[in-house]
Amino acid sequence: MDPIARFEAECHDEITALGRDERAKALSREWIQATLAHHYSYHFTIFGRPIIQFPQDMVAIQELIWKIRPTVIVETGIAHGGSLLLSAGMLAILDYTDAVGAGGVLDVRASRRRVIGVDIEVRPHNRKAIEAHPLSHKIRIIEGSSVASDVVDAVRADITPEDTVLVFLDSNHTHAHVLAELEAYAPLTSKGSYCVVFDTIIEDLPAGLYPERDWDVGSNPKTAVHEYLQKLEDVASFDARGERVAFEIDKTIENKLLITVAPDGYLLRV
Repeated sequence: MDPIARFEAECHDEITALGRDERAKALSREWIQATLAHHYSYHFTIFGRPIIQFPQDMVAIQELIWKIRPTVIVETGIAHGGSLLLSAGMLAILDYTDAVGAGGVLDVRASRRRVIGVDIEVRPHNRKAIEAHPLSHKIRIIEGSSVASDVVDAVRADITPEDTVLVFLDSNHTHAHVLAELEAYAPLTSKGSYCVVFDTIIEDLPAGLYPERDWDVGSNPKTAVHEYLQKLEDVASFDARGERVAFEIDKTIENKLLITVAPDGYLLRV
């Protein structure tokens, strides 16, 4: 067997075994819970901006972007802007590799690849920092509720049938809000691409950890994901192209990461 293929096969088998290792999964959940009080996910930056994310999920994001090679990434939830910049930076790398492969000169302004970021409120200091960043030319910020009809229409209007779309949902984490986001944005996902729903881990943590928030066990991104997938099974849904919308949970990513805020949240459009 080719050595690259052999290595990939070994990794596949090891990841499958990890998915069956209940002790490893339990230890991972215990570790996540132990670090919550220390705001572990707040302590990292990407391209100089804070990104409120686990490093494991950051690695998964770059793997998906490299594999899918999207022209548009839609993100709900901006915060400090680190996630936008991770996406924008990966899109810039795709531009670069395309230019090198074609033997041409890179024109960063002419690239169609872009990130559309949505947040109900972008704090002025964060907006200023994002707009001052060298990658800002690849970012469009839309301020407003991600489930408001005018905001959804604005996002949809910026996407063409030729685009390859990847979606990240990471804003308000209540069941109702995430379900509404899924219904609005998941159908924009291109076939073979992903809609990633973050912070589904809330359902797997003890109840009452977020007394100041509207989400908890029973009302969170994971419960919304499962209701949305059930809805798609019960009633056929179609995207703007007239193609049926269908997703499956990609457990391979979760099994590989073990430490992730998005169990059952990596949704592959099939």
